[in-house]
Amino acid sequence: MSSHEHFDAIGFDADDTLWFSEDTFRHNENRFVDLVSPYAPTGVDVKSALVATERVNIGTYGYGVKSFGLSAVEAAISITNGTVPVAVLQEILRGVREHLTEPVRLFEGVAEVLSKVAQTHRIVLITKGDLVHQTHKVDTSGLAHYFDHVEIVLEKDPATYRRVLTSLDIDPHHFCMVGNSLHSDIMPVLAIGGFGAYVPYEILWELDQSEGAPTAGDRFVEIAKLADFPDWLASISR
Repeated sequence: MSSHEHFDAIGFDADDTLWFSEDTFRHNENRFVDLVSPYAPTGVDVKSALVATERVNIGTYGYGVKSFGLSAVEAAISITNGTVPVAVLQEILRGVREHLTEPVRLFEGVAEVLSKVAQTHRIVLITKGDLVHQTHKVDTSGLAHYFDHVEIVLEKDPATYRRVLTSLDIDPHHFCMVGNSLHSDIMPVLAIGGFGAYVPYEILWELDQSEGAPTAGDRFVEIAKLADFPDWLASISR
């Protein structure tokens, strides 16, 4: 018997799996480079310096838009040796505020996908990031009623997935996680014996890159687009 013949629950990632997210981060990163570069010393890679600052700060600030904003302000001051104008910092913060308040933009067909899967399986949402912002996105997405449970976590690692599944009385061996990040959504679930359905998105944050990819097999599948997931799920459940 294959390990995926029966799933007790299906987990979905949120950002860049159900709705757009990284494209706004990328826009704000590019805007940061445009704003700060005129005040940076010659030869400084402004984008790389920002990413390096974010990497250092993850353990303190966590993930999300607010974390990006704090790191961006810090990086702007550091890169320019304190000469960055206040007006530039204000513009960076304006972009952060706009990001926090922008409407949720669902991928095409997401509601239909969740509706189909919910007819046959328990669905949980597992996402990382800022509690306030992620909760707001879930509440305003129009999707909340599809989820049996919503879990907003500080990190997506094997220990976190194990804790969440244990609290929900879900056997990892009968759990499938659907997401766009091998690093956050797939590899940690495979590590605890679960199944991963990888749905890539064209933009991926540098700090969420995976050093390797699992081999296609009994507990891993790559699906071109989320709309194809219900058919794949139905095909292995026959």
